[in-house]
Amino acid sequence: MTESNPIDQDFLDSSQYEEASILQYESIYGEDFVSPGGREVAAELIAKMALAPAARVLDVGCGLGGSAFIMADKFDLRVDGIDLSKNMLALAQRKLLAKGLAGKVELRWGDCLDLQCSDYYDAVYSRDVFLHIADKPRLFRVLHAALKPGGKLFFTDYCCGPKPWSDEFTAYVASRAYTLHTVDAYAELIACAGFEQVDASDVTPRFIELQQAELQNIESLALPQPVRNKLQQSWRQKIERAVAGDQRWGLFSAVKAE
Repeated sequence: MTESNPIDQDFLDSSQYEEASILQYESIYGEDFVSPGGREVAAELIAKMALAPAARVLDVGCGLGGSAFIMADKFDLRVDGIDLSKNMLALAQRKLLAKGLAGKVELRWGDCLDLQCSDYYDAVYSRDVFLHIADKPRLFRVLHAALKPGGKLFFTDYCCGPKPWSDEFTAYVASRAYTLHTVDAYAELIACAGFEQVDASDVTPRFIELQQAELQNIESLALPQPVRNKLQQSWRQKIERAVAGDQRWGLFSAVKAE
């Protein structure tokens, strides 16, 4: 781990993203996904970017590759996926080979803070990943540089309400080593990196709706009862935190000036 980013590959792969945990997440969110809403929400959000065919997209924290596969297969986009979890990438690479999309999707391990490209991508897309990154000013500067003039930034992320937080939410954030901001603070960070047309929306009601549906899905999974109980408790706690206003979900878009 570094001072600028307290999260590293070993931390992720030995905690939240152990292979068994990844597969449990996938069973809840749906094949190829570890983010709220799974395939349906991913397709909806990708469509909102309104990118031309053959546009090049950087998928930051590509996970199991679900969004990248949709972008390539359904929207005819070229996608570079990057992820810090080697466990996640190993599973995603196998899926990529099975789907025959290797010519349109490239997946690689790496820290997005170390990206060196300039004026290269038509869009940067990410789903609930930036919560792992402490140095968000640097993150948005790097992503701004990576985009072509006129390129789009589009992402969702876990956010928070104003402090003071509940003891339970404070402990949860600390246990995951998350770095969270309010939706408004996120918008300011994005603008300070040089982006224009910044749109920041609090979509927590949709998050609650998705979590409630996923909670019902957990009940139908073929899991040992202690595992099912633990997952159900985790989902109920997320819903409770969101209803209370501590945990929020943000949808963000912005454009690099022409």
